[in-house]
Amino acid sequence: MNVVKVAVDAPLLDPLTYLQNSDFTVSRGDVVNVTLGNRNVKGFVLSAFTTTQEEINKEFGKEVKLKPVASINEEWIKLKDPYLTWLEWVAEYYIHPIGQVMNLAFPPLAKQTKTRASKRPPVIPNLAPKPKPELTPEQKKCVESISLNSGFKTHLIHGVTGSGKTEIYLRLFEQCLEKKQKGMFLLPEISLTPQLVNRFVERFGDQVAVLHSQLTDRERTNQWWEIIQGEKNILIGARSALFCPVDNIGLIVVDEEHETSFKQDEKLKYNGRDCAIMLAKHNNCAVILGSATPSLESWKNASENKYQLHSLVSRVADRPLPEVTITDMRLEKENSERKSIIPFWLSTELFNRMTVSLANNEQVALLLNRRGMAQVVFCPSCGYTADCPNCDISLTLHARHHLVCHYCDYHQNFEVKCPDCSEGELTPLGLGTERVEEDLKTLFPDKRIARADRDEITNRVEMEELINNMEQGEIDILIGTQMIAKGLDFPKLKLVGLLLADVGFNLPDFRSSEKSFQLITQMAGRAGRHVTGDESPGSVVIQAYNTEHESLQFAQKHDYVGFAEHELLNRSPLKYPPFQKMLSFRVTSMSQEKSQTTAKYILARAQALKEKYPQFYSQIEVLGPAASPLSRLKNQYRYHLILKGTKAVELNQLARQIISDEKWIPAQVKVLVDVDPMSLL
Repeated sequence: MNVVKVAVDAPLLDPLTYLQNSDFTVSRGDVVNVTLGNRNVKGFVLSAFTTTQEEINKEFGKEVKLKPVASINEEWIKLKDPYLTWLEWVAEYYIHPIGQVMNLAFPPLAKQTKTRASKRPPVIPNLAPKPKPELTPEQKKCVESISLNSGFKTHLIHGVTGSGKTEIYLRLFEQCLEKKQKGMFLLPEISLTPQLVNRFVERFGDQVAVLHSQLTDRERTNQWWEIIQGEKNILIGARSALFCPVDNIGLIVVDEEHETSFKQDEKLKYNGRDCAIMLAKHNNCAVILGSATPSLESWKNASENKYQLHSLVSRVADRPLPEVTITDMRLEKENSERKSIIPFWLSTELFNRMTVSLANNEQVALLLNRRGMAQVVFCPSCGYTADCPNCDISLTLHARHHLVCHYCDYHQNFEVKCPDCSEGELTPLGLGTERVEEDLKTLFPDKRIARADRDEITNRVEMEELINNMEQGEIDILIGTQMIAKGLDFPKLKLVGLLLADVGFNLPDFRSSEKSFQLITQMAGRAGRHVTGDESPGSVVIQAYNTEHESLQFAQKHDYVGFAEHELLNRSPLKYPPFQKMLSFRVTSMSQEKSQTTAKYILARAQALKEKYPQFYSQIEVLGPAASPLSRLKNQYRYHLILKGTKAVELNQLARQIISDEKWIPAQVKVLVDVDPMSLL
């Protein structure tokens, strides 16, 4: 019997066995149509081999009649190695249905033969080439020490903000194209701005393709075909661009490699940075990770010489790093210089500096990682707070007249009278970007103020418009959430303020200090990126209540290395990543009892397997189960367990054995496995 193993596009961890069709023969990498139950589904051929009916019956433990492959799916290209082996690795490592992983390699729509007129702006602009800037000695040394000819190697470029990492990438992509190879450039979704794409187009013209979620399905499909058919040679994209089956790759770059948005939280919970490293390994090419604030995982690998470290300690043209001031908001009430017009959230220091900067026609940017008007509304008379009926979380006040849940999007109108005691009046507490914008309009009525958060900026066109307005100097004050902290470069921006900078310190997550330090440093790096020798440097004012926190102290001194060493010392005794690997199970159900019982059953299965196979699992630690910090979201009760161990293979094997026979999972309960979780909330 001639048979094939087919990864079907269905929630099955392992491939299925089908007969070769007598009318045609399929082989590894072919996209086919097969019958699954009583429906037709897409499948991907992993192997073809010869066997006997007896062997098949033995494998299944019963008499089995195999179905033949129905047809070859002519529309799609055949998947080739080494790309196909990489897809198999992704499915194996992240414990995800292999056919669903394979399906990510294809665009959302069928290929279009006729082109229709589009009213949207073009994905990639047509720009005239610009002259190349002179490399600094540091940049030159970095480019020369990275070889694209010596096979697979991981390089970490640790460069302060404004040190010219992008120019290094451009020079290396030039070398890659000279070798007649293709390149892939990945960066976080929020950094995928026209500014960045334009720099590549100015250098490489029509060689550039772009893939990210803000494109329409048709745009994504067209860009996919252009790179697959060899019309374009450099693919720029967010994490999902990894799944475009580009052949002949000579270089992969992951910029802002520390960003948590490289990790996908839904369905296939993969980390784009880690998958990019493995894709480079399968293609035997160089991979470059770049960041001003590398993840501690990457930093530890570099300090142990697993990655080659390249340091850029100076900004381009020896521009000075901004001066950072920390303001203690606890002392503001007693500040005798404080004017009555200054709103409660603004320090005298930042107000005075804003006044001076604006008088000098310089731009100001304020970061507050919270949307809306206020985080909580409560009744001082009875203590009632407005909470979401679907989630264990307070509703956020927006526009002074409606309350919103940022997790499930529940809305209700804001009534001033307390619905609980009918006597007190609901009072807004806390702060959000909307409130800051409103107060600034009162404080600086003649200034042009813009807000950048997910309420205000909902698509690519709005983001492009905002960046253009900042570049043209048509905005005086920009307020935003973390979307303004990453990768943006505004020549007139001299002053940056961070409001409630300590808001992330106390989250129940072992990475909270690291994430806070990264956000503060990245945002501070937006200030004074274009000051010349005779100008004063940019300045940063960090407002906080917990001013002694090490994230702030190290950020003030621009001391990433000091922070990394301090944080690694804290994590080492607890064996948190990067010292050990971690894997989490999240159990969700609309029934709290079912969710809790299932989580306890997972613990029992884990302990039983540890006892049965001590030679493999004795070193693995099982933590939990416990209710997740956000214990109810979208009416789902959430419990989690964590496995910790030194070897990823053993954690993976134990997790697979725990969920192997899914019949034990009750109806209406979901068990999700997250390998290398980025957040434990």
